[in-house]
Amino acid sequence: MNPAYRYSVGMHTLHGRLLREHETFRSMARIYCSHHHGAAGGCLCPDCESLMQYAARRLEKCPYGADKPTCANCPVHCYKPAQREQALKIMRFAGPRMVWRHPVRALTHVFDKLRRVEHPMRLRRRRNAAQGGPRDT
Repeated sequence: MNPAYRYSVGMHTLHGRLLREHETFRSMARIYCSHHHGAAGGCLCPDCESLMQYAARRLEKCPYGADKPTCANCPVHCYKPAQREQALKIMRFAGPRMVWRHPVRALTHVFDKLRRVEHPMRLRRRRNAAQGGPRDT
């Protein structure tokens, strides 16, 4: 793994599954960027690098934390529309190629897709009801 990109801006607070998800997305972005933008040597163009920094900030603020599902299965859409569209382009192009380039990451991502979660507001309501807290009337 290339340490030059692993510890870039915003990555210092990502741990465990969130770090693995970000590294998987970064691997997808490198595949996409090298094919579409001509980036070489595992580097990203400025646009793709800014998207990776945006993704790191979004992951840092994720309400699910380490229990986060994959973005496709998440009920909370935390990306702005433009960044979300760019992320979808990257994932659609690089997803099938991940099997050949990064088979272990691709396999763990498939298993992560099986993770299901509830919306954070539903979880909060259930927690409040169990604790005898405020109720919606």
